[in-house]
Amino acid sequence: MNSPIAKFVNWQLSTGQLDHWTSYHIAAGLAIAKIAQWLGCSDLWAVLWVVIIGVAWEIFEYFVEGTEETYGTKKKWAYNTAADLIVEIGAAWWMVA
Repeated sequence: MNSPIAKFVNWQLSTGQLDHWTSYHIAAGLAIAKIAQWLGCSDLWAVLWVVIIGVAWEIFEYFVEGTEETYGTKKKWAYNTAADLIVEIGAAWWMVA
């Protein structure tokens, strides 16, 4: 069966948005936000720390892994980078809300 959800997931897989690292990005976003809260940060700053560390990590990946070398095309790299940031920031935002 080719349901709309299956089409959406297949599109995400084919564009490079979902890969085996997506779950790690979700877990990292949740962990960073929770640690920030334990250290006394407000909900806003807990999420902002996820943004800051997430962007820094993606910059690090850019210099270490490259773009086409790892993902095949710059478009797949861009989709993957955006998806990584969206899932980790979204998970943290959901957790503190």
